[in-house]
Order: sequence, then structure tokens, then C-alpha cells
Amino acid sequence: TSLGPAHVQLKTVYGQLRTSLNHRKPSNLSLFPRALIPLSFQDDNWGETTTAVTGTSEHSLSQEDIVRISKSLDDSVGLDCKHYLNVALSVILGLVVFLTPLAFLILPHLLWADRLTACGTACEGLFISVAFKLLILLLAVWALFFRPPRAGLPRIFVFRALLATLVLLFVLSYWLFYGVRILDSQDEDYQGIVQYAVSLVDALLFIHYLAIVLLELRQLQPFFSLCVTRSTDGATQHYNLGQLSIQRAAVVILENYYKDFPVHNPAMLTASKSRAAKHLAGLKVYNVDGEFTTTRAYRNHLHFIYTEHERRVRKRRARLVVAVEEAFAHIRHMQEEEQKKAPGDVMDPREAAQAIFPSMARALQKYLRTTRQQHLHSMESIQQHLAFCITNNMTPKAFLESYLTTGPTLQYGKDRWLARQWTLISEASVTSGLKDGAVFLLKCIDFSLVVTTKKIPYIQLAEEFIDPKSHKFVLRLQSETSV
Repeated sequence: TSLGPAHVQLKTVYGQLRTSLNHRKPSNLSLFPRALIPLSFQDDNWGETTTAVTGTSEHSLSQEDIVRISKSLDDSVGLDCKHYLNVALSVILGLVVFLTPLAFLILPHLLWADRLTACGTACEGLFISVAFKLLILLLAVWALFFRPPRAGLPRIFVFRALLATLVLLFVLSYWLFYGVRILDSQDEDYQGIVQYAVSLVDALLFIHYLAIVLLELRQLQPFFSLCVTRSTDGATQHYNLGQLSIQRAAVVILENYYKDFPVHNPAMLTASKSRAAKHLAGLKVYNVDGEFTTTRAYRNHLHFIYTEHERRVRKRRARLVVAVEEAFAHIRHMQEEEQKKAPGDVMDPREAAQAIFPSMARALQKYLRTTRQQHLHSMESIQQHLAFCITNNMTPKAFLESYLTTGPTLQYGKDRWLARQWTLISEASVTSGLKDGAVFLLKCIDFSLVVTTKKIPYIQLAEEFIDPKSHKFVLRLQSETSV
């Protein structure tokens, strides 16, 4: 069948669009050739002898990424609603608590002011006491409760909910007594009413002291030792914690994880396997003596692969160190020349970093690609770090430390780690306290943290008395010796 004019025009537009897409080149490869774009790991020499042009940007999204982002957005909306609800309930309860003593003092003046007894000196002193106690209570509540949340817990915080319930019941009990004994009878003893309000404020201060004991002081003394192991590479850390619930212990572990554990690099876990599979694909095994020698050949070849990789890392590292030393030497030479110029001609540290960056870019790119760290460092972050080192007059070793040694997770940008959403998996209730032998998991997208709980043993110290005279000795001299 013949195509109509609309079909012909659509086919023409499609052909032009396809041609333009095939000839499109990425624009971010001009300053940093074959820049640090997280691509699939190819041959180790890729980028050294080959120039590749791809239409895939570092901002491309797969179907799995879209599902992951949508799930995280849904979870974040739920967490935000839960957080705002908790804040709203806390604010309402706080207003009720602080307005109740003031209402106790104001209502008699509004309802039966003509029959109230005069407030003497002692009564006026109680006014000052109520004012300062309320101010102290306001500052104490603000310091203890109104702090930015560190994490969103899956269950309620039992002690905080218990304290909120206690405060609510306490205030309702005071209102019930006030309504029956003061409002109904319209008590004329205003000094007694003021003392009643003072007793409420004193009780609220004692409840705040109880909150400090339960929420802050109770967990200070360590009772348990928690062993945290990452499931992929086996990185392990130990933490001593007090009497905490499982969910609060999980929050403490995650807070320390970002600063104590090295950043998770899944590329290093699969690099050796892919390299071994690639080399073993072309390996031929012959049966000469009637014995099957595949296992021995496999082991020998693995040993060769790992040895070759270590040799390549040492070579790339040595070249990187030399390139950075030469670049910093050039910076020092430029600084000496600029000191002779006018103050207006001094080069900005950012411009200096951009000037010397191309001289070390190739060596740094090869080293990061060999050590599978290219997805952790972008060109912009490297230049910012270089400008920071130049501004603060840091040495080349200080600049290289961020790349030669794998740092903690917080050292890298937030877009480089996947640690926003965690899932707590525990057989016991997450609101129950830690116990000896308890095991729970903290799971994210690519790995999980296995936490094992051990109780710190009871330590018994014994004292042994040493007589000071036992340290004394007598040197007997003989005339035959030379002493």
C-alpha cells in the first residue's frame, strides 16, 4: 500500500531526528577528556588508547532508577506527614501546658473579681515565682524537645509518648480539681489560687527532670557492645551503647556509620570476578598425565590476575604522585611570580586550579579508573578540592589523601551514596530494649549492616596490698670483689 502525505512527512522527520542524535557529542568532555562519568566497567585500558563517543549522559535514568526514585518520594511524603503531625501535637500540648497556670490566675478575675480577697505581698511574690519558673520551664523544654529530628523511627518513642501522656493526664487532673473546687464554688481566697498554680508549675518542672533522666541520662552508661558488619565487603566496627531500644540503637549505628565506615564501592567487589572471568575465557587446559588440572590452573591464573592488578595500581599511583608534585611545584612558581605583580593581577585560586588541572587530569583519571573510584569523584569536586588546597596552602600529599585512601561516606557528595532510605529488620519488637545475643539488620538498596549485640561482662576488681618494705634490698660488699 502507498503511504499518504502525513506518513511520508512523519518518516522524514523521524529520519532527520535520528541523524541528529547519531551525530550528537557530549559537551562535558572538552576540559576533561573521557571525563569521570560513571559508565559500565570495560577493559582497564579503556580511555588510554581509545576515544569513545556516547550519547548516554551521566544523568540518564533506567527503569529501575525511576522505580527507586518514585518509591523514595512516596516514603519521604509519608515521613514528612508523620513528622509534621508529631510537631503539631507537641506544639498543641506545649501551649496547653504553658497556658494552664496563666488561665488559673486570670479566670477568677474575669468571673468573680468583686468577691476576691486582696493579693498581699506574699501573693505578689508568688506572681514573680510563677513568671520565672515558667520562663525556666520554657527554655528547658525548648532545649530538650524542640530539636531537629535526627531520623524518622518506624515506631513511636515509648518514653517520649509515656511522658506526653503523663503530662496530659496531669494537666487534665489539675483542670478537673480546679473546676470542681474553685470554679464551681467561686473560691474567694485568691492567694490559695495562686499557690495552686505555683504547685502546678513545680510539678511540671519535676516531670521535666524525669524526662531528662529517661531520655538522656539513662543511656549514658554503656551496657552492650554492638558489632556492626557490612554484608558485602565485611567492614566491621564496634560500638558500646547503653540501655536503648532497637530502633534508637539503629539510629546511633547509622549516625556513626557515615563517619566510621569507608564508602561502599560495589565496583571493587565485582572487578576481580569480571577480570578473572574474562581472562579464563581464553584459557585452555590440557590433560597430559591423565589428571584433571583445571583447579590448579584456575588458582595460578587468579594469582597472576591479582598480582598484575596490584602492580598496575602501584604504577598508576606513582605516576599520579609525580604529576601532582609537578603541578604543585608549578603553582609555587606562579605564586612567586605573582608576588612581584600588582595586587590586582593576583590569580584567583579557582583559576589556578583550572590552570594546573589538565596536567594531572590524565594520571588521576587512570588511577581512579584502575582503583574503581571514578564514580565517587566528579570533575567539579576534584577542581573544588584542588582550589581548596591551593587556598589553604596545603601540600600535594594533603591533596592526594582523598584519592589514595578510601574515606568515610560523609567525605563524598550526597549524590554519591545511596543511604537515604534504610529498613530495620528484627525478629524482636523494635521498641524493645537491647538484649544479649540480639541480632538485627539495617538494609539499604545495595547492602545491609548486620548488627550483633553482646552484653558487656561484669568486671570484678580485687586489690592486693604490697608492703613498701618489700621493695628494699641490701647490697653486701665483699673485699675480694672490685665493687
